[in-house]
Amino acid sequence: MSAVEIKSVVKVFNQGRADEVLALSDVDLTVGVGEFVSLIGPSGCGKSTLLRLIADLIPATTGTVTVAGKPAGQARREQAYGLAFQQAGLFEWRTVRRNVELPLELRGIGRAERRARAEEMLALVGLAEFAGHYPGQLSGGMQQRVAIARALAVQPPLLLMDEPFGALDEMTRERLQSELLSICAKTGTSTVFVTHSISEAVFLSDRVVVMSARPGRITAAIEVGLPSRDEAARQSPAFFDRITEVRRALRGAPLASEATN
Repeated sequence: MSAVEIKSVVKVFNQGRADEVLALSDVDLTVGVGEFVSLIGPSGCGKSTLLRLIADLIPATTGTVTVAGKPAGQARREQAYGLAFQQAGLFEWRTVRRNVELPLELRGIGRAERRARAEEMLALVGLAEFAGHYPGQLSGGMQQRVAIARALAVQPPLLLMDEPFGALDEMTRERLQSELLSICAKTGTSTVFVTHSISEAVFLSDRVVVMSARPGRITAAIEVGLPSRDEAARQSPAFFDRITEVRRALRGAPLASEATN
């Protein structure tokens, strides 16, 4: 059973109106259990739309989306995934700790366990000392780190992440990339990750999925195959080779493997 399976998905916004937009066309994608897949492509190509279809935040016009063998709507109702989007989406009237506790609270987990898990996640993202603060007292980057902690709090089998590190400074971004990979490895979590950063996609991913300009289609799926995910990996020839391969795919050039056939 796959973590995510998308078959022949089309998404049309404002269907039948003068301002109709074909956002996605004939998208097929399978994400294996425990696999980390990044979606990358030009702005407006439908990366975030595809992520929202998986999360059942919007419906597909045609085609099917299943999560762990269940329709996307059922997976949403069962809270079968964690979400971290570009906007932190925190509740201003809840403290940082209570924002992180929210998905645990919705699952009926007891107060002591909620608090312990929230504090563990806040320590992970470097915000333990801000547990009693409110979102309005934090910078935008700090708010996004709280949102990441909240998404990880329930240790979900699937993470859906839309540029969650985009607002962070480079050092924090790289540290959280490594921490995210560590968490996924320990828990077997599958991840679908939207990013504009080629280097981020390559460092994090088992596979980088390249999308075309609107209407979004999958034009390439590049296996990364790095032997490790550490600082040495960021400096390795294989890392730079994969970056070049993704860049060529984004430009529509033949991949190296295709050029030699």
